[in-house]
Amino acid sequence: MTVHTESLRLASFFPDVFHVGAPDSPVGHELWPRMPGVFIRKAAAAVAEPVEPVEPAETQEPQPSPPLVRELVVGQFGLVPRWVKSASDAKLRSPKLVNARSETVTTSNNLREAWLAGQRCIVPMMAFFEDDFRSGKAVPTRISRVDGQPMGVAGLWESWTGAGGETIVSYTLLTVNANSHALMHRYQQPGSEKRMPAVLNEGGYDAWLNAAHPEKAREFLRAYPANWLTANPVEKK
Repeated sequence: MTVHTESLRLASFFPDVFHVGAPDSPVGHELWPRMPGVFIRKAAAAVAEPVEPVEPAETQEPQPSPPLVRELVVGQFGLVPRWVKSASDAKLRSPKLVNARSETVTTSNNLREAWLAGQRCIVPMMAFFEDDFRSGKAVPTRISRVDGQPMGVAGLWESWTGAGGETIVSYTLLTVNANSHALMHRYQQPGSEKRMPAVLNEGGYDAWLNAAHPEKAREFLRAYPANWLTANPVEKK
């Protein structure tokens, strides 16, 4: 389970890579469950400026669809499903939902509503961390892109409202099986199924957010190539 991630180190990465503005208040350098982080989701298209009258409808040229607009949202790392009854219950459940198995998004009571409602998101990060147990003890390891650029991980977001009107916006990372992944099979508990975040290709960001049908969105949930990633043990301070 990926419970520890590293935030973008440069504010310029938000507009340059993800085409959104940087957060008004910086999030923590490293994120753990229940901490505030950021995610990117599909926003309503910008309202067009008034235009001059046009030709009659029968002679008009077909109008293109409005461009997809992305927005950056601050949310809790660890999903809170809508059916949760209280804030105290949300506090207990959310650390268990920092990751979501991509194979069970349509059958899990925790994920099904968000998945079918198209509440997909991109979680920007510089790296994620996994434990390497090959030496007999847990060695925290930072996993990032070889080229040093940020990653966009596929996720789901949710907005929970309690009986008293309190609201928690939250998100989870979607994961895929990594048992046969050339890099990721080395990490996590021995004997357990290996999982990794579903890192998206940059050219597919809009298509992931805007997929018309949930099953079409599944096509984006795959293991990121091992030769595009690098893993480095974390030095103890």
